[in-house]
Amino acid sequence: MTALTNLWEFVNRFMETGGPVMWIIAFVLFVLWALIIERWLYLQFEYPKEARTLIASWHARQDTSSWQARHIRQAWLSQATERLNTRIVLIKTLVAICPLIGLLGTVWGMINVFEAMSSQGSGNARLMANGISMATMPTMAGMVAAISGLFVAARLEALARNRAEQLADSLPHH
Repeated sequence: MTALTNLWEFVNRFMETGGPVMWIIAFVLFVLWALIIERWLYLQFEYPKEARTLIASWHARQDTSSWQARHIRQAWLSQATERLNTRIVLIKTLVAICPLIGLLGTVWGMINVFEAMSSQGSGNARLMANGISMATMPTMAGMVAAISGLFVAARLEALARNRAEQLADSLPHH
């Protein structure tokens, strides 16, 4: 229990050091990873069931080579590809937003530094250090959040593309 309390105090101090923008980055990071986990679970568990059903339906068809069958195949592939790529654009957008939110925190922190300098002069190094810390922590947090999601988003996109190609190969024209 003490370890959890110490961890919470550490996180709380870290968030206070970076200012209120850190909570926005934390929220975006939470949503980003929730979407990543949802996509991964879909690609690993739900999509294979859908693909097997689709392949079985295709092989059960008598006609797989006519003009109409080709269009049905194309429609099924398009729908499957759309389901595979659902939320990947949103994940990539959140990855791109994280550094921008960090930059917002930097601007916010620098405004605080300049306000402190104008009201109390530039002689108080401790006051300036706190403001500069508030300015740099969100930038770092935003970049770390973006990097953590960047690799996983690229991997999810490649996995979705691979699954769509496998499905197309599994629906041959007889």
